[in-house]
Amino acid sequence: MTNDRPFLRISGGHSLSGELRVSGAKNSALVLMAACLLTRDPIRLRNVPALTDIAGMGEMLFSLGGRVERKGDALELDGSGIHSSAAPYELVNSLRASFFCIGPLLARMGTARVPMPGGCKIGSRPVEEHVKGLKALGAHVSIEHGVVTASIPGPTRRLQGARIVLDCPSVGATETLMMAAALADGETVIENAALEPEVVDLADLLTAMGARVRGAGTPTIFIDGVDRLHGADYAVIPDRIEAGTFLLAAAITRSRLRVAPVIPTHLCAVLSKLEQAGCRIETDGDGIILSAEHLTAVDLRTQPFPGFPTDLQAPFMSLLATAEGTSMVTESIFENRLQHVAELQRMGASIRSQGNTAVIEGVARLSGAPVQGTDLRASAAMVLAGLAAQGITEVFGLEYLDRGYADFEAKLNAVGASITRLPASARSGHGVLPT
Repeated sequence: MTNDRPFLRISGGHSLSGELRVSGAKNSALVLMAACLLTRDPIRLRNVPALTDIAGMGEMLFSLGGRVERKGDALELDGSGIHSSAAPYELVNSLRASFFCIGPLLARMGTARVPMPGGCKIGSRPVEEHVKGLKALGAHVSIEHGVVTASIPGPTRRLQGARIVLDCPSVGATETLMMAAALADGETVIENAALEPEVVDLADLLTAMGARVRGAGTPTIFIDGVDRLHGADYAVIPDRIEAGTFLLAAAITRSRLRVAPVIPTHLCAVLSKLEQAGCRIETDGDGIILSAEHLTAVDLRTQPFPGFPTDLQAPFMSLLATAEGTSMVTESIFENRLQHVAELQRMGASIRSQGNTAVIEGVARLSGAPVQGTDLRASAAMVLAGLAAQGITEVFGLEYLDRGYADFEAKLNAVGASITRLPASARSGHGVLPT
């Protein structure tokens, strides 16, 4: 890790109160931005968070000939000038979501060249399901020198509807194939499709653009291809992962907070585990009020939606480190997503991990320390731990945090936290800088 990057200094032990506002869903907005490649008409997306990942996707669209302009919380996207079907390596390597461009690019241009994706180093996220599905739709696909090249043979330059059975309910593959199938000739059926709310959000945008999509949110999605799609004005759903992170902030500080806007059905598994741990949860209009005092251990296993989301595993482990009793956390989605265990141990957490399982013995108090966020959600977990810790916590790795949380420390400070973003030169010098 280089030592010239900013960090967060957190003074722990403060109770929180008030309301935390939830931004639009990052994981949804990124895919909805890619969908603008399917039409020459302008698309207006509202409730789009100001994140580095969003800016990265904007750069990707610009490199292909598109235009992206932010106006407040809205993005105005214009794909009329798309002239390239080759995505730049450096953009896809730094932002995995850029790979979503392969489906709409192929459907619109008849060809696409997209490098294999990068992103957070939390484990392998293969693209085999994407490739298999595009081949089923009639594309010729090859992978050479780290680049996926797809083309549509024949004079019509249109994909052909097909029945696709996914080996696993991959969110990315489901979304890629939905976008590709929207302009295909005939009906496409995607079986064993992902059920995530972000898939439903994409289906709703595509429908607003004139696509014919049925069954999103169920294991079988039907797409009747159309000749063209038109523009739309569409609002992104609230970010269920940010909402869950804020609810955990209330729980770990034993506070009472209102978090809004939230769609409770998007967080059923998380709310269930919080209630099992002893939190009191009320729904209030478009918000959720969480109150926490004495919390006890719970076990959890990450699963595809509607199961417990892998993106909240690390933040929830921070909470369990402070709960009475012994908890067990099993990560079943990504094989390398327990890197935060060592950082929580640095703060006095009692955790034993083996393979994809961690056993957590709750401690009375975490203690402030310099810690490294090893990926986006682990960075949020370190901030939560710092809110509850005694003394000062310094969190590094903000390049990860800023990819997924807009105005994170400002929102938390507004409800009583004490968090300051500082340059590397302001380090206090206590402890050992994590590497």
